[in-house]
Amino acid sequence: MLPLPETHRFPMAKYRMLHERVATHAAAWGIELIEPEAAGDADLLRVHSADYIRRMTTGQAVDQDMRRIGFPWSLQMIERSRRSAGGTMAALRVALAGGGIAVNLAGGTHHAGYDRGGGYCVFNDSVIAARHVQNLGLVARVLVIDLDVHQGNGTAELCADDDSVFTFSMHAARNYPAIKPASDLDVGLPDGTGDAEYLDALARYLPQAMERARADAVIYLAGADPFFGDRLGHLALTKAGLAERDRQVISVCRRQGLAMAISMAGGYAAAVEDIVDIHLETVRLAASIT
Repeated sequence: MLPLPETHRFPMAKYRMLHERVATHAAAWGIELIEPEAAGDADLLRVHSADYIRRMTTGQAVDQDMRRIGFPWSLQMIERSRRSAGGTMAALRVALAGGGIAVNLAGGTHHAGYDRGGGYCVFNDSVIAARHVQNLGLVARVLVIDLDVHQGNGTAELCADDDSVFTFSMHAARNYPAIKPASDLDVGLPDGTGDAEYLDALARYLPQAMERARADAVIYLAGADPFFGDRLGHLALTKAGLAERDRQVISVCRRQGLAMAISMAGGYAAAVEDIVDIHLETVRLAASIT
C-alpha cells in the first residue's frame, strides 16, 4: 500500500481487498499464498537503465519522472514496485517448476520503459520476470499476452529488438498512451467494444500470437479495465465477458502445456468492489482450469 492523498484517483485499496478475498477461498480453491521477495538491483538492471534505477531508488527522481508515473515518490513506492516485480518473477518461476499457473495479485506495470516510468508503473514486472527466467536458463522464449485496456508501450519498447519475447497487446485504440510503440502484435479496438466483438477479436488474434511466439512460457496481464464501468477504459465488457476472456486465454495455454504467470494489471472502476470481483474471478479460473 502507498501513502496517497485522499483525492488520488488510483484505487490502491483493491490490492488489500483482493488479497483478503483470495485468502478466504485459498483452502477451498487449492491456492497457496506466498509473499514474494523484492526484485533486486541485478533483476532491474536487466531491463532498466542504471541511471533510472539510481534516481528512483535513492529519492533523486525529478519532477518529470513523477509526473509521468502519477504517484508521489516515497520509500514505500520503491519497495512496493520491487515487490510487484518480484511477484511476477516468483509466479513465473513457480509456474515453470510445477508446469502450471501462478498468479501475482498485483503487477502488470507495462508502461515502464528503459529509462522512465509512466501510468502508475515504476518498473516493468513482465519484462523483468521474462529476463529473470531466461537468465536462469529455464526458458528461451516468452509470450506476453497483454489484455489490459491500455497498450503495453513500455513492454513493446523494451522488447522491440528481441525476438525471444513476443509481445501481444489488445487494447482500446484511442486510449492512453498517446504514442504506442509497435508490439509484435497490436490489436486496437474502437471505443465501446463489448463482449461479443472483443471475444471474437481475441479468438482471431490469440492463436496468431501463440503460433508466432513459439513460446516456452506465458505472462498474461489480465486487466480489469476493459470493464464497462471503468473510468479510464473506453471499452464495454461485462464481468461475464471478462471471465470468458480469461477462460479462453488460460485454457489455450493449459492445452498447450505452457507454464503461465498471471498479473492483475489495471482497474479503475468507480466501485472498487467491481475491480476486486473481476480479479477474484481471474484467480478462481486460474485455480480451476486444468
